Amino acid sequence: MSVSTSAAGLPVRIRACWRHPVLSLAVTYVLSPVVTVLCATFLLFAVLSLSPGDPVAALLGPHATDSARAATRARLGLDDPLPERYWHWLTDALHGDLGTSLTYRQPVSDLLAPRLPTTLLLVALSAVLILAAGLVLGGIGGTSPRWRPWTNALSGLGIAVPAFVATTLLISVFAVNLGWFPTSGAGSGLTDRLWHLTLPAVALSIGYGAYLTQMTSSAIGEEAEAEHVVTGRGRGLPRTWIFRRHILRNAALPVLTASGLTVAGLVAGAVVVEPAFGIDGIGSLLIRSVSAKDYPVATAVSVLIVTVFVVVTTLLDAGQHLLDPRLRKGR
Repeated sequence: MSVSTSAAGLPVRIRACWRHPVLSLAVTYVLSPVVTVLCATFLLFAVLSLSPGDPVAALLGPHATDSARAATRARLGLDDPLPERYWHWLTDALHGDLGTSLTYRQPVSDLLAPRLPTTLLLVALSAVLILAAGLVLGGIGGTSPRWRPWTNALSGLGIAVPAFVATTLLISVFAVNLGWFPTSGAGSGLTDRLWHLTLPAVALSIGYGAYLTQMTSSAIGEEAEAEHVVTGRGRGLPRTWIFRRHILRNAALPVLTASGLTVAGLVAGAVVVEPAFGIDGIGSLLIRSVSAKDYPVATAVSVLIVTVFVVVTTLLDAGQHLLDPRLRKGR
């Protein structure tokens, strides 16, 4: 009887431990992101390793002998099973060794170090433009029924225009015809870099800014038409107080979600914009490494993009639970 009772109480104890706040937070904000990054890195490693093309042929050229190719494959470990190669790469990456580039014959970390600040500055400048335009235009469209059709049309146009089309138009108009901005390069020094990266940041922020404008306008417009807001207006409460205490406060959660996802996607969006403007960032490096079958560089850059996205979305989830007490109770 005692054995069955203890066995029956075991699942209850497990559920009680699982619902412990500290354990729940650890699983949500530590274990879950780590598992997500590991699964994503394995999938990226597998896809890049199994993709068409031979890195040895790209490295040695078409006139290499079979013995030289076999020796190179053995030296690089390309003949090992995929799980074994991934395990070696993961253990080396955890110790700070991202491998050696097959094309540049340099450590991958040395290739990323000078290019990462350029991409981060481009992402930061784009994020400022997106948040400024998206929140301002979305707030105008959400609070003013007169301006709402115009903001919806503008955001719809921005979402419909692909990034490469916006890049071509911006280069043609503002760089070639008007000569206001340089056509390529990232510049040197902070002021010169900001001048060189302004046009790429605008091209990168058009689609994301339009999406944020649409989400902000919808969230604020929905809250402005809520029953308690209409009742407050009928009682003669100040409009600024209603907007601050009820509309803006309740609309902050979806706006925060849209803003976080937008910023998280900027690093991946730089892959399209950087090569078009001749910016030597990690986006351009990823394009060149994939074309040259330089798998160590392509894997490292892809893993970096995935890690940034997972970290930003995890912080976004934490911010949502801090803003909305209903989510904390639901945990």
